[in-house]
Amino acid sequence: MSSSQTASESPRQYQLFIDGKWVDAESGKTFTTPNPSTGETLAEVAEADKADVDKAVAAARRAFEGKWSKMSARDRGRLLYKLSQLIESKSSELAALETADNGKPIKESTYIDLPGVVENFEYFAGWATKIEGETIPVPGQMFNYTLREPLGVCGQIIPWNFPLLMAAWKLAPALAAGNTIVLKPAEQTPVTAMELGKLFQEAGFPDGVVNIVPGYGETAGAALASHPGIDKIAFTGSTEVGKIIARTAADNLTKVSLELGGKAPNIVFADADIEQAVSGAMMGIFFNQGQVCCAGSRLFLDERVKDEFLARFKERAEKVKVGDPMDAATQMGPQVSAEQLARVRGYVDIARGEGATVFTGGGSPELEGNFKNGYFFQPTVFSEVQNSMRVAQEEIFGPVASVITFKDEKDLIKQANDTIYGLSAGIWTKDITRAHRFAKEIKAGTVWINTFNMMNAASPFGGYKQSGYGREMGKHALELYTHVKSVWVDLSGKPIGWYGN
Repeated sequence: MSSSQTASESPRQYQLFIDGKWVDAESGKTFTTPNPSTGETLAEVAEADKADVDKAVAAARRAFEGKWSKMSARDRGRLLYKLSQLIESKSSELAALETADNGKPIKESTYIDLPGVVENFEYFAGWATKIEGETIPVPGQMFNYTLREPLGVCGQIIPWNFPLLMAAWKLAPALAAGNTIVLKPAEQTPVTAMELGKLFQEAGFPDGVVNIVPGYGETAGAALASHPGIDKIAFTGSTEVGKIIARTAADNLTKVSLELGGKAPNIVFADADIEQAVSGAMMGIFFNQGQVCCAGSRLFLDERVKDEFLARFKERAEKVKVGDPMDAATQMGPQVSAEQLARVRGYVDIARGEGATVFTGGGSPELEGNFKNGYFFQPTVFSEVQNSMRVAQEEIFGPVASVITFKDEKDLIKQANDTIYGLSAGIWTKDITRAHRFAKEIKAGTVWINTFNMMNAASPFGGYKQSGYGREMGKHALELYTHVKSVWVDLSGKPIGWYGN
């Protein structure tokens, strides 16, 4: 199935998913989402706003205080596991829809995104029965213990770069901990989130436990972040929007977790395996069309290997097959939207103006047929970049690498950390001592050594500095979705303090 075939079908139709029912938006409004490969309409979707968010939050509250809170942890875990199996059984269909909606190559949707979705729901299904309190040895004849309890109703706002995977990252731990959800998918990529709603129904989740309200950030997203009935907001997206959400949520003192932007240093030392490092740099910046918050967009090269590395990097970059993402041979699809394509082009122009050199790429490829109208951009590498340039400091979120050379390790650390971001970093070296030293000194939530973009449901992910706060995946994600309650019991039977008889 090609992207053009997918787009030529009648557009899919989706309503809102609230309280276990598929309903139109209160306003009756809808919006369309295009196939980014062709620009043709893929789906028409109900557009949620404040009235719909109010209904969804009320439904989630009823579910939290009703059937969901009375369900055993074992049964919650079994539902999550059943959901993971349903997703796996429909993974081919979901991967094709993810590619049609987002533009990522079908190989990535099939072999990275969907397995990751299944893995996250499986992993947190197991955690449902293992969220435990503890006893604390306090002085005197007192028994003190803690309980871990769900927060309540959680609003979750997910991005467009990994639509289904980011939904899994947020939904799985929140549900395992016993919360109920109002999920707002990105307006650019709502399709697979709506399909996921059907699978929640099929798995047998009680009505209202998961509600899905597609819409725009300025309306549906803002209503969710400011809602007094929400106990927690989780957001993945840009640092700029994350700040708005944090300020908005502060009015109600709503708990917030944020997974935001990045400008990762990907460092290649002279002793690195150059071929391995080139492959890692390719994966670091061109995977998912560069639309990755932890992308290795600042490529720091030891000046002793700069020429050799760049020669190989350019050769590989120019061989990347850009085109129909439904073609299994395609390595890079389109940017997600016309707006995102314009953003990438704008930063390329800025970089040229700042004095950086286009080493390869720098424009849109010439494609034929329906793909002429797609949002494609070439793999692009800038050399002669200074770390102070905007192209090296601001998140582009596209397939654009900025090459910066170094010769002094002390200066390298300073430059690597000279950014408002701190999400991830890569280190390529055969010197194990250096590798561990740099892993400690770089201010980032994830550091990869002689690899890049490796993730697992059991391993935490999140940022330092303006890359956000809180950790997703692993047992640490459960901390984002639980309260700790301290309970004291007097075992002495004696009056307290000065007020007894």
